[in-house]
Amino acid sequence: MPKTSLDIQIKTLPHQPGVYQYFDADGALIYVGKAKDLKKRVSSYFTKHHDYGKTRVLVKNIASVKHIVVETENDALLLENNLIKKYQPKYNVMLKDDKSYPWICVKNERFPRVFPTRRVIKDGSEYFGPYTSMKTVKTLLGLIKGLYQLRTCNYDLSESKIEAGKYKVCLEYHLGNCKGACEGKETEEEYHSNIKAIREILKGNFKDSLQQFRTQMKRYAEAMQFEDAQKIKEKLDILENYQAKSTIVNPRISNVDVFSIVSDETYAYINFLQLSYGSIIRSHTLEIKKKLQETDKDLLEIAITEIRQRFNSNSKEIFVPFKVDLGEEIKVSVPKLGDKKSLVDLSQRNAKYYRMDKLKQIKIVDPDRHANRIMAQMKADLRLSEEPRHIECFDNSNIQGTNPVAACVVFKNGKPSKKDYRHFNIKTVEGPDDFASMEEVVYRRYKRLLEEDKPLPQLIIIDGGKGQLSSALKSLDILGLRGKIAIIGIAKRLEELFYPDDPIPLYLDKKSETLKIIQQLRNEAHRFGIEHHRNRRSKGALKTELENIPGVGEQSIIDLMKQFKTVKRIANAKLDELEAVVGVSRANKIYNYYHKE
Repeated sequence: MPKTSLDIQIKTLPHQPGVYQYFDADGALIYVGKAKDLKKRVSSYFTKHHDYGKTRVLVKNIASVKHIVVETENDALLLENNLIKKYQPKYNVMLKDDKSYPWICVKNERFPRVFPTRRVIKDGSEYFGPYTSMKTVKTLLGLIKGLYQLRTCNYDLSESKIEAGKYKVCLEYHLGNCKGACEGKETEEEYHSNIKAIREILKGNFKDSLQQFRTQMKRYAEAMQFEDAQKIKEKLDILENYQAKSTIVNPRISNVDVFSIVSDETYAYINFLQLSYGSIIRSHTLEIKKKLQETDKDLLEIAITEIRQRFNSNSKEIFVPFKVDLGEEIKVSVPKLGDKKSLVDLSQRNAKYYRMDKLKQIKIVDPDRHANRIMAQMKADLRLSEEPRHIECFDNSNIQGTNPVAACVVFKNGKPSKKDYRHFNIKTVEGPDDFASMEEVVYRRYKRLLEEDKPLPQLIIIDGGKGQLSSALKSLDILGLRGKIAIIGIAKRLEELFYPDDPIPLYLDKKSETLKIIQQLRNEAHRFGIEHHRNRRSKGALKTELENIPGVGEQSIIDLMKQFKTVKRIANAKLDELEAVVGVSRANKIYNYYHKE
């Protein structure tokens, strides 16, 4: 496949939150940034003038762009931090220092302290976060302090030292902020029951705390203490928007590799996420061309070995969406829920977006390959004997039985061929009979194609269920085309596909490209039919009393309506005003018609 140009890479970026990475012509990473909308953010670098010289130089040196899609903007912020610290890109300045995002630590002690920190130490302590705002940390710690009395000293409160009376209570005890565990005034069980409740708050389960704040805010407001009420409201806003977990940084998951796969008939896309000390530090997607009918399991096993060698990964454990055989030295885990499952889902999402980007790029740079892939997919999905290069779709349109019409739209190689679209006015059917109308238009369409020796489609799609399909089949039988052209009906409500002589409908995957093309055909036929129907009704509406005037034709009526807008204004118009639009002769006829008396 030819190398994709930077312009095409930018055009096919997704409108999703994530991190973008810029590489220079030598393949070196020169900048990492985050975005709420990747496409808008990256496009902005290339569509406006930059005031800063450094940014202009950066844009000049960008040769390619890669991206990692994440769940939220918050996760994008954390991933950006990881990547900048790991790779130290040339044009990133702000996050190159050792400063990290803050965490809340529940210390591994007999009477655990709860405090903010920027360092994660592997000593058995629990870490919650990371938080992208210190304000959130302070609010949570303020909430905890207001609800529970915890120690703030760093004494070693072993049982022997407390019994020996080594410590004395401090001012915090006298202020009511601590229960005096250092003098044995609080038991270990009581203290740990508070820690258990605090863990729930830090995990995001603070329903009771929020209710307490709301009651307090309401009380302040009723007492006209609006400043205090506003402070409580700010705390509420922070807590309601707070997210306790992050897939991007998770200290409970150490050094592992995460792999996932997305594939189609010809290619497989394997995404790799590398975690080091609980943080994602790399995302890479490998594209593999299938040669035979390899299974996803075969391809994933090959790709894992290749990627781990390429990036010198020595992780002893990998997470994958299904079991693979990699020998006894590597532990293979298939997570079913929780944080580990979230990592596999994130990897899967990035593989899917990579595939979507590639397909969009192929559509631009190699449309024939795109069409061939779509046709092969449709042939397989619809159980056809040949690729549906030429598809025709029929739809009836009538409102309360008036002006019945039908539309035939044509797709060639998966794209609309508008020059081949055809409208039909129903001629032989009285009233709103959709079945008879379908029978008529299908017969007229293919009788004409046969008479003119024009190519027939490989697939006919009827917008309707079994009844419409049966009507169309009658016409194909009369013309001797039954069995020579594949024909299916699509029911609107459940997107059921009906085949001749098969009572059980086919259901395609709602996300499949085949179903999307069929829906596009059906919608296009509906639009085209409605457009024609409206035009006929509009012409019918023009049949006003003006047509009763001898010597006044359709064009004169249209010219008059354009000028005067309503029949009433035409009737009240002066003779010279009418003459200016339709001439002396017709103006006299119209004027005399409305001024007979």
